[in-house]
Amino acid sequence: MMDTLHEWLAQLLAWVESLGYWGIIIGLAIEVIPSEIVLGYAGYLVYQDIISFPVAVVCGTIGAILQQWLLYAIGRYGGRPFLNRFGKYLHLKSKHIDLAEKWFEKYGPIIVFTGRFVPVMRQVVSIPAGMARMNLWKFTWLTILASIPWSILFVWLGSSLGENWEKIDEKAAPYVQPVILIAIALLVVFFLVQYLRKRGKSI
Repeated sequence: MMDTLHEWLAQLLAWVESLGYWGIIIGLAIEVIPSEIVLGYAGYLVYQDIISFPVAVVCGTIGAILQQWLLYAIGRYGGRPFLNRFGKYLHLKSKHIDLAEKWFEKYGPIIVFTGRFVPVMRQVVSIPAGMARMNLWKFTWLTILASIPWSILFVWLGSSLGENWEKIDEKAAPYVQPVILIAIALLVVFFLVQYLRKRGKSI
């Protein structure tokens, strides 16, 4: 089973490589493979001098935006009826969507930025943003601001690891965990500021 999965992954990555920059964009837009792996492999291609680092990061950001636009559109135009019917085919679990919706209702647009750095939330937070009809330009800018550092990190890690890029999950952990904590801390600070404002206090 594992050999089959490894072979399938190798074929997909070969397809990404064959398309060059477009492979990175499409790979992230549809995210059949986790974004960390696609970006790490892009870093490996940088290591091989097949593609350049800056353009790999730009393509990674564009691919992330396209994916989040798609999820935003699903939330805005399909809503719950679409998700209840087709969510399972898109690997979108109801419990994760429920959680993202609660977070969005509680924290508002800030979760569109911070949620990008939290596992699971990263993939589904755009759906409640679409359901709430959040301004598309604001949504896009917050997505860009979060996607750029994420792309830089994993492309850099992939290029640094070189031939050992497949160990990217292990290498990324010391970097990703502090980022998650910072994202959660930003949410706490944001919530505290909102709470103080409602009570008529200033900070």
